[in-house]
Amino acid sequence: MATVIPKITLSSSRDIPFNRLVLSQSNVRRVKSGLSIEELARDIERRGLLQSLNVRPMLDGEGVETGTYEVPAGGRRFRALELLVKQKKLTKTAPVPCVVREAGSAILAEEDSLAENVQRVALHPLDQFRAFRDMLEKGMSEEEIAAAFFVAPTVVKQRLRLMTVSDKLLEVYEQDGMRLEQLMAFSISDDHARQEQVWEIVFQNHNREPYVIRRMLTEKTVRASDARARFVGLDAYLAAGGSIMRDLFEADDGGWLQDPAILDRLVMEKLHATAEAIRAEGWKWVETALSFPWGHTRQFAEIEGTEVPLSDEETARLEALRAEQETIEAEYAQADEYPDEVDARLGGIEQAILALEERPLAFDPADMTRAGTFVSLASDGTLQVERGFVLPEDMPTEPEETDDGGGADGYDHAAYDGRDEHIAGYGSDAGGEGDTTGPDVEPEEEDGIKPLPDRLLTELTAWRTLALRDAFASNPHIALTEFLHTLVRDVYWQTPGADCLEAYVREISLPVHSPDMPGSVPAHALRQRNEGWKHDLPENEDALWRWIDGLDEVSRMALLAHCLSFGVNALYERMPSYGAASQRSVTERLKRADRLALALSLDMVEAGWQPTVENYLGRVTKACILQAIREARGDEVAARIAHLKKPDMAREAERVLEGSGWLPEALRTVGGAGQAPVEPVTAGEDVEAIAAE
Repeated sequence: MATVIPKITLSSSRDIPFNRLVLSQSNVRRVKSGLSIEELARDIERRGLLQSLNVRPMLDGEGVETGTYEVPAGGRRFRALELLVKQKKLTKTAPVPCVVREAGSAILAEEDSLAENVQRVALHPLDQFRAFRDMLEKGMSEEEIAAAFFVAPTVVKQRLRLMTVSDKLLEVYEQDGMRLEQLMAFSISDDHARQEQVWEIVFQNHNREPYVIRRMLTEKTVRASDARARFVGLDAYLAAGGSIMRDLFEADDGGWLQDPAILDRLVMEKLHATAEAIRAEGWKWVETALSFPWGHTRQFAEIEGTEVPLSDEETARLEALRAEQETIEAEYAQADEYPDEVDARLGGIEQAILALEERPLAFDPADMTRAGTFVSLASDGTLQVERGFVLPEDMPTEPEETDDGGGADGYDHAAYDGRDEHIAGYGSDAGGEGDTTGPDVEPEEEDGIKPLPDRLLTELTAWRTLALRDAFASNPHIALTEFLHTLVRDVYWQTPGADCLEAYVREISLPVHSPDMPGSVPAHALRQRNEGWKHDLPENEDALWRWIDGLDEVSRMALLAHCLSFGVNALYERMPSYGAASQRSVTERLKRADRLALALSLDMVEAGWQPTVENYLGRVTKACILQAIREARGDEVAARIAHLKKPDMAREAERVLEGSGWLPEALRTVGGAGQAPVEPVTAGEDVEAIAAE
């Protein structure tokens, strides 16, 4: 005999006047969260009540219905309706749709209230995106959609940004094949084919983090913060037909420029236009480049220029700025700190004063006809113009000297020509004249820790030499100690020369270097220090001795340290087997450089060196890369990228090592700190969080 399945009976529904409803004490919602009562009231005012209230009849002491109903489920809607009544937007007797539970039901009022909230399922983000898209296609603006759902317009823009993602990837997300954060990462690009290609690549690997997706989608673009982009300006780039890739879900520092060819063309056009304007000043030649190699002015002589005096208007402006600065500083002399607006104003005044005090140079037209100018792009995106350089063949001929001393005072002054140009140039080319080491030849076998290539060692030690020079020049006490040490060694352990005193500094050139060195912190510091001393020197050599003699002791020591710094040599070099100098002499040199670095507490991390694909990671074996990550971040992080091919591993290692303080052995200070402590990463820690530290 067939079993009869009992049929359920749903609660009845009817309209009940609002003034016959009261909020039940059985409502489980106590904590306010999500949409406020005011926003819900405005939503009901616009759309009406979309969901009925759940009510129960109230009984008197004898169990008879009183005609009043309590609301155990739907309390927030009741409060919103109550607010509309107070605002006179809804009458007290307005009928309210209600689902009525029978009196004496075995289902508790608290159960109804809890079930209404617990059984509710939040809308899937993809459904929200599609709903926003449908409303947009039917004529609503993004601002209207945001206002209708009481969210910021940014939220709507972010959800609508998912329209740029391939339908194939949306389907993968819908089937829980990827996380929302991964889908957001794909929205950075609107190239569906590239999106699907990247997904196929990351799907084969265990590391599918959003940052990996973003990096792969932007690897052929240029950051908006790049010096070239800042030099040209985004408006000019867009006007030329370029496009910008933006990330609405994370800070993108202005986005990524997708057309590097357009950007480079605009940069060179602007540089060439500037060069033509400078050529019109009367220079014999003007050379233009995105950047010039380190020390590119070394072989040139330099003509002297005179500072252009301030005009009457500029003088008055400078005096007014200084007076305003003194007034503000006197007014807030007793304050612990300046208010934000005052601090901003003082900063503006300081910049304006500096711009007026840094005077341009004027050159003799006769000298300009044999001299030239270098025009390039500085590392901060500003124009860099270096005027007044003369080719050796354009130098005026002078009568030959007959004495053997080389000069009237017996010194060969020509030996020191070009020293001032040593730190004048900024650039990114690693080569230069005298570069005989050649490019690195990568070994075919990548299965072990192998000695670093000679050229890479030379580049690393060039970086260290530059930083060591900066530290040396900043510490006159150590500079004098090292100088005296050199002199004592020459007196007691070397054969003295014929001169009564043979003490000199031979400038050591750095023709082989990595691209990041010319724009580094020590390079900038050395250049600024050199320009400062050049500015203070007397106009002619005859007055030089008296000028030095008149300096105070602090200035004399600082000048001594600066001049000695040009002779600091911590370079690794591969010496020929039968050359004048042996490989042992290079080893001894590096030992003494280590002693000097330890005395100066040299820290290459503070100097600005960090491992990149270009200056280290792309030049060593996979085993070396993994060893670096193990030392800096621990075995767990190294294991996560061990499966990658070398180019991908190098790029990923650059990101992971950023901020870690790791240094290759050639850059560590022996006997000092010189190496950040290893901070192993636990298994549950996300690698992306490391880079954000």
